[in-house]
Amino acid sequence: MPMQRVCVFCGANPGARPVFAEAARALGTAIAARGLGLVYGGGKVGLMGVVADAALGAGSEVDGVIPDALMERELGHGSVTRLHVVRSMHERKAMMAELSDGFVVLPGGFGTLEEAFEVLTWSQLGLHNKGTVFLDVEGYWGGMLSTLDAMQDAAFLKPEHRLLAMRAETADQALDMLASFRPPPVAKWIETPAQA
Repeated sequence: MPMQRVCVFCGANPGARPVFAEAARALGTAIAARGLGLVYGGGKVGLMGVVADAALGAGSEVDGVIPDALMERELGHGSVTRLHVVRSMHERKAMMAELSDGFVVLPGGFGTLEEAFEVLTWSQLGLHNKGTVFLDVEGYWGGMLSTLDAMQDAAFLKPEHRLLAMRAETADQALDMLASFRPPPVAKWIETPAQA
């Protein structure tokens, strides 16, 4: 199946440097230029608002998924194509994953990381076959990706699974990686005592 919609995980804050918003804008524009839809967290603030506005401005359909608690704070984006209001963060993540064919991770905080690692875990377990790419804006994700390398070196992460967390430097590179992603053919993801 060709890719139709890309999910973007990113911060609800703009970050300390203008380059973060520039990367979000470039990603939203690149998604639209390829005729893809955007799925994201439904907010109008921070990098979430930037990527949504860029995709909308370039002609993309945009699905936002936001918990009702954040809607009550008036943080929902009122101009997206479809705004799905759900009851919890768990429902939000499940719907975002269901609507999407792959994931790009822009700079963000705890929530962004939590979303990214959940879909990576689902991929490791074989619950979906969708790629996850960290858009490494000026080395933002470098330390985190080095931690994943340390996990592999310490045998807590198989080399095949380490490759699930891909790294890109540009929006186009990230989208190319998602379009060509194939999950690793690993049947066993954990060693039991009898197998070790």
